[in-house]
Amino acid sequence: MTSADPLAAFGDTVSVEGTLPDRMGIKIIEASVERVVGVMPVDGNTQPYGLLHGGASCVLAETLGSIGAALHALRRNGGISVGIDINATHHKGVRTGSVTGVATPLMLGGSVATYDVVITDDGGDRVCTARLTCVLRRPSGDNNT
Repeated sequence: MTSADPLAAFGDTVSVEGTLPDRMGIKIIEASVERVVGVMPVDGNTQPYGLLHGGASCVLAETLGSIGAALHALRRNGGISVGIDINATHHKGVRTGSVTGVATPLMLGGSVATYDVVITDDGGDRVCTARLTCVLRRPSGDNNT
């Protein structure tokens, strides 16, 4: 979905205001099951050495992968998704600017969705590679949850 609000598919059921991604300055640029793109500033998300905090990269990766998995669950049966595993390899330090994450699905199943997330700096260099797996849950009230 590439409307003015890339999260419009969720309607009023999801709000990012006041959440961790909001506090970290993450902006969603594009959101569909096949591709989720977001940008996060380095400033305010650093560790004591002045480098982008690895945990911040993981928050960006989990945010993007979770949105893709949630869109998949919504499309599949109106359900939701919850992250159950994340891993990340940090390739390069970043001190300024912003980083961009792109999440693409590795596997979209009936009960699990896994996304590959590549995070790059303003120059296009890879900063982090992450993988997120989410479990898909059926809508509330469904006896098969």
